[in-house]
Amino acid sequence: MAVATSAAIWPAAPAVHVLEAPYLLFLGDAVEPGFAKTALGLRDWAGDKCLAEHALPAATVSTGLPRMSPAQAAAAGARSLVIGVANQGGVVPESWLPALLDAVAAGLDIVAGLHTRLAEIAPLREAAARAGVRLIDVRVPPAGLPIASGAKRTGRRLLTVGTDCALGKKYTALAIARGLQARGMDARFRASGQTGIMIAGEGIAIDAVVADFATGAAELLSPNAPAQHLDVIEGQGSLFHPAYAAVSLALLHGSQPDLFVVCHQPGRSQILGTPGYAVPPIEAVIAQTIALGQLTNPAIRCAGISLNTAGMGADEAAEEIARTSQRLGLPAADPIRGGAAFQRLLDACAA
Repeated sequence: MAVATSAAIWPAAPAVHVLEAPYLLFLGDAVEPGFAKTALGLRDWAGDKCLAEHALPAATVSTGLPRMSPAQAAAAGARSLVIGVANQGGVVPESWLPALLDAVAAGLDIVAGLHTRLAEIAPLREAAARAGVRLIDVRVPPAGLPIASGAKRTGRRLLTVGTDCALGKKYTALAIARGLQARGMDARFRASGQTGIMIAGEGIAIDAVVADFATGAAELLSPNAPAQHLDVIEGQGSLFHPAYAAVSLALLHGSQPDLFVVCHQPGRSQILGTPGYAVPPIEAVIAQTIALGQLTNPAIRCAGISLNTAGMGADEAAEEIARTSQRLGLPAADPIRGGAAFQRLLDACAA
């Protein structure tokens, strides 16, 4: 079924990172799949944007895409080389530089989410300036971010929120957006983190924005849109996390969501990285999200629950999903498992 889209009517805001596809995925010299999560995630979630891969001779990891040199990929239509590996320390080693310079010479933008800033590498910066290509560090906020206005925007919005960090807010948002698109709805995933930006091809890493501008950046993520359009916004952090609640609140106020989905991992008892802080019950997250979200959208409501049941067997997961739904009176599902439960969650998101 064809998917309606409002992208041509409502283009990305000028202060949002916009990446040029198709991508050539750079695997460096990776020998462990765990260090190539970005490349593998792009293959799985943005396969239509990925043309080929390029790796150094020492690399043993592969995405399964055709192997091409930067020149070959550019000739085949690639527009950007995306660094798809995150090594220890997030640095660009000297051994990568010839490949990156080859990509620049071939006319490809270089996209990275590492700690090392591409523009701080003098030979790369100078070569990019000569070639007229961009060096894009997706974790560096774009220039021109505004202070939030709080003004109501047209269109509809859904935000994923969490009982903690790192439990599936991005995957939930991606799955919901794609599930609704498959139904023919005008829905769009909006990325607020580095991997999400590479998957979506645009976005802002909210956690890297100076606090005064974070809510304004969240407003830019989901601009005015037609009345029936739904932006599905990737959540960050947790309102109950002692370190990351601030970014969660900025995203909540700036997103002005009409709907939110609570993401939770059954069995997790402690907030990640903060001993002594218990994971809150889902009910508390629903109440807190509504109480705080009403500042910029008095009509905010919970659409349902996303459960990360990756550590469970199929029967155990089904029982946990059913118990949660019955207890809360809301649809609950594991979006990765899909099935009838996920379709009921999509029904609630589409309503």
